[in-house]
Order: sequence, then structure tokens, then C-alpha cells
Amino acid sequence: MQNNIKIIRPAIFSPHGNLKFGFSTRIGGVSPPPFDLNLSFKVGDDKERVIENRQRFFGKIGIPIERLAIPDQVHGTKILSVTSPGIYDSCDGLMTSVENIYLVVTVADCVPIFLFDPTLPAVAAVHAGWKGCKSNILKIALNEMSSKLGVNPSNLIAFIGPSASVCCYEVENQIAEQFDDVYVLHRSGKKPHLDMKAMQVDALLEGGVKMNKIEVSHYCTICNPALFHSYRRSGEQSGRMMGVIGFTKD
Repeated sequence: MQNNIKIIRPAIFSPHGNLKFGFSTRIGGVSPPPFDLNLSFKVGDDKERVIENRQRFFGKIGIPIERLAIPDQVHGTKILSVTSPGIYDSCDGLMTSVENIYLVVTVADCVPIFLFDPTLPAVAAVHAGWKGCKSNILKIALNEMSSKLGVNPSNLIAFIGPSASVCCYEVENQIAEQFDDVYVLHRSGKKPHLDMKAMQVDALLEGGVKMNKIEVSHYCTICNPALFHSYRRSGEQSGRMMGVIGFTKD
């Protein structure tokens, strides 16, 4: 039954055979609608169904559940360096230079960013909502990877995954006012829209990542209801996707 699960895989990671990566959709799960392939225990879905959904998703990628490192996300700026699997409290990003540790982020509109340095190797997974964008969480992650793992940002390959895009991500004026106008789409008589993906691209470039090593998903989670969960679209009826990244020996 796993062959009907749809997984997003960026082209930019494909040349690296030792890298394991996948980003889930809502397709292929055992939970009833609206949860479908929900991977979170925190949204009211049946626990046993979530376990089965996780086994299907991670199994299709070839990642053992017991090798996952999962942050308990809080819309903060803490990035942890980890050397073992487990649940990590109160953080919104993980990084490691240890093989067979698979880093997870959970999203349903927020921006997931995945980083891979093939030279060390090292990986990171970062969760950025508008609060994380405002607090420059990706800049913090790049600095942490450099200082703690010895990563040179110019060696990094980055994927900005499916998330709420500027086409649909409407925010209140008091939120839009906290950001540079270059990231805000103003429309006459309507609420402004925020471009979180563009912010993350600029953060990567400012941090030393090369443009030709950045891939941005064109998918918007809000306006692709058949493919993605979206909290902004569905509220409490929304499931969650997961993205996962890690590496094995060459």
C-alpha cells in the first residue's frame, strides 16, 4: 500500500546518493478525511493511524522510525546540534554531522528549510513561520552550523519546501508592518500578503549560500488542498506534513 504515497523530492538533492530526503503530502494515509496522511499526534487524529502513517511515509524513504530526531516546535529561534535520535523540546531546528540521524520538521503552512553540506557531510532542518522569519531563524541556523559543525555556507545546498506562498498568505497589517516592504504585497482595500519564501532565499544568500545551490518549491500549501495540509485553510481540521533529511556513508 505504500506505493500510493506521494513524496516531494527536490531536484537539487538528487545527485547525492548518500542523502535521504522526503517531504510528505496528504496522499496515501490511513486516516479518514480531513487527516489523510497526517503525521502529527497533536491534531486530534487517532494515534494508531498516525503511527501507521509515519511507518508508511518513512518506510518509503527507507528511514527507520527509531532513527528520527524531532523538534517540539514553539515558533522560537533555538537550533540544536544533535548526535542521537529523540524528541527535542522547545526548538525549531536541528542540525547534525552524524550519519543515520534523520532530522524532522513538522509543518502545515510554515516554511521548512533543509540544508546539506556534502563536503563534511552535515545537515539541518529548520521550521520558520512568520515569527521565525521575523527573528531571522535561518541566519541563526547558518551561524550555528558554521560555529558548531564547521560548515562553510558556500558549500551548502538548500531546499525551501512547500509552504504558504505570497499568492495566498494574507496577514494583518500589524504583522506586515514588521517586515521590509520588499516582502509584502499590498493590495488596495485588502489585507497585505507576506512572502516568507523570498525572505528565506535572501537569508540564505546573505549567509553565504550560493544562488545556484538553492531550490524553492513552487507549491503553496494553502491553494493546493488536494496535495497539502494547511492550517490557514482548514484550521483545527488540518493535519500536518513532515520533511526529513539525513545521510548515510558514501
